[in-house]
Order: sequence, then C-alpha cells, then structure tokens
Amino acid sequence: MNEMVVTKTRNLSRQDGRDKAEQYVSIIIENQIFGVPVLQVHDVLGPQRITRIPLAPPEVAGSLNLRGRIVTAIDVRLRLGLPSRKEGETSMSVVVEHHNEFYSLMVDSVGEVLMLKESEFERSPATLEHRWREVSNGIYRLDTQLVVVLDVTRLLQFGRFEAA
Repeated sequence: MNEMVVTKTRNLSRQDGRDKAEQYVSIIIENQIFGVPVLQVHDVLGPQRITRIPLAPPEVAGSLNLRGRIVTAIDVRLRLGLPSRKEGETSMSVVVEHHNEFYSLMVDSVGEVLMLKESEFERSPATLEHRWREVSNGIYRLDTQLVVVLDVTRLLQFGRFEAA
C-alpha cells in the first residue's frame, strides 16, 4: 500500500521576510542530503513492489503501479554513480512528474521539507563529483552538511551518460 510520509518544515528564512525562501523535500542517499523542489514532488512512498523492465538502462529499476498509473522507478544511487543498495536494504520513493509522465526516484530515505534562503544558494563547486554536478542546480550550506539541489529534468536524461 502506498503511504504518504508526513514531514515538518524547517524554516531557515529571515523572520522579516526580506529574503525569499525556496522549499525542498530533503532526500538522503549514502548519507548525503539532496533537495528536490517541493513543487515538483507529487508523492512520497515507502518501499514498493518494482517490476523489472527488460533492456532498460541500469538506472531504471523497473516500474510500479501508483493508483492505477504505471510509474517508472529510477534508482538514484545508480544514476549518481554510487554502489547499489545491499540485499535487504529498503528504499523510499519520491514521485515527480516530467513531460506528463510520473517517475519514482528511489532513495535511501526522505527527510523533512527544508525552507532555504534564496540568498544562500550557491553554484555547484568545482570539487563536487562530476556526475553529481551534471544533475544539480547548485548547493546550500547547512551547519554541518551541504544540500545538493537536484535538477529533475537533467536527472532523468540517461542518454548523455550512456554515449560517454
């Protein structure tokens, strides 16, 4: 059964309202925080039954049924060049829409909704892993970690890396 995860909002914007804030659903992959713009997120799901798709790129884990609609499941770990999940490790999914199609971004876990000040947004540093830089819009620096902002459109473009 699909289950929506309730998250709380972490408000990091100024109280006087002079600094616009952006909201991101935080996702965790290999202990790294990534942000997906909240307006692009349709659902957050717990572990799902995935049906494999023959001859699909390695990042495509398969498909799942979401309220009668077929959704392509993308293993974000593989898309980012990280090792596969170990046998028995569960994942969560963030469902996004791209070109009128739904995609399930399979991640290790989903955190809270972050409200981050627009003025603190930075371009991706040159030291950020190349494959991550290709699918990100930039970063935010939190007290102890970076939040890498994912560009869903670029994340879902597989052909560029297959040809390389």
